[in-house]
Amino acid sequence: MRNPLSFRRDGEALVPIDSLRPEIAELIHLEHPEIPAHGAIRLPLVRDYNERFLAAQLRNELGELSQLDAEVAHAVAHGKPLAESVEETYEEARTTGDRAADALASFGGSWAFIFTFAIVIALWMTASNLMGKTSFDPYPYILLNLVLSTLAAIQAPIIMMSQNRQEDKDRLRSRNDYQVNLKAELEIRLLHDRVEWLIARVGRDLESVEANLAPPDSSPG
Repeated sequence: MRNPLSFRRDGEALVPIDSLRPEIAELIHLEHPEIPAHGAIRLPLVRDYNERFLAAQLRNELGELSQLDAEVAHAVAHGKPLAESVEETYEEARTTGDRAADALASFGGSWAFIFTFAIVIALWMTASNLMGKTSFDPYPYILLNLVLSTLAAIQAPIIMMSQNRQEDKDRLRSRNDYQVNLKAELEIRLLHDRVEWLIARVGRDLESVEANLAPPDSSPG
């Protein structure tokens, strides 16, 4: 009966075990000693073993494997991208109320708001003075003070909500940057190890070829 690890399914490639990293090849042989040293396993299983190897490496270095680190190990092993558009993710998560609050907070923190507010206050006071005793808000402008206090009370939480969402966006960006940087570091490390392993293997093969091609010792016995 053929081992399920080496059973080729439709369209799947088999990867020789001796072409894998020594640590991964050793892990495969420990778990499945029935597979010969020069056997082969299916590519999806190779990726699963690579993910386990990377997760173990990160756990040894970081002490604890977080969800972000596990996602990076999975992406590296399976060749999946991690970079994403934080702006698009943030925009998709915003509700209508969030957009309205952000627009109000953006306007409330601009020179346009300051100039508009100054003009409104000046017109209010001018109209009140011109109306004299029939004014809707005579000096000391109690109604104007009430409007200003109400506006400040409403504007403050709106600005705070917008700032909290900006912090959420920064958190998404920092998370994505961390995962992308960690993925790049792992891939560079794996590539470096792979090149060193290939160089060592080519060196051993050359030594074996030279040994086979060396002329026999013709010196008299």
